Amino acid sequence: MASATEAEAFDPAAFWEALLSSDPDRIRRAWRGLTAEEAQAVRAHLKKMAEEPGWQPIQQQAAADALRVIAEQAQG
Repeated sequence: MASATEAEAFDPAAFWEALLSSDPDRIRRAWRGLTAEEAQAVRAHLKKMAEEPGWQPIQQQAAADALRVIAEQAQG
């Protein structure tokens, strides 16, 4: 979050909704707002969601979709 105003406006529920939407544009927009430290933590959580037991199949697929979009964006 770049400024205090942006941090105050941050809505975690909206962030995760966008990130797990399976919509590449929404995922990219949500991802762009993260610091490097936040991105690392979010990527680790998405990896757990996609690979570890205990998550619903739709959650696992959405996390895998987000990881794919993030990886594609990183490749440029």
